[in-house]
Amino acid sequence: MKANIHLEFYEVAIVTCACGYTFTTGSTKKNITVEVCYKCHPFYTGEQKFIDTKGQINAFLRKQKLAQEYHKKVKPKTKEKKEKEERRTKSLSELLSEI
Repeated sequence: MKANIHLEFYEVAIVTCACGYTFTTGSTKKNITVEVCYKCHPFYTGEQKFIDTKGQINAFLRKQKLAQEYHKKVKPKTKEKKEKEERRTKSLSELLSEI
């Protein structure tokens, strides 16, 4: 085994949650910061809440709103295209395929 390539392991590493709860564990870092622990996680507390540290929920809602606005603009165009296709004269192969 090579010497001096392994990280230093701390028997007592302090883990601090965003809710303020702290506990100790073993780790290669002395201090660890987490967003959610078992004291504040919705699964354990029974409360429904969204944990959005990176703004992903807002980005999803924004994209969903843009998609709905886009579909409102596109739908009338697709109806017009269908009407144009119905009005155009059919080719001989299309007429024969209907038989």
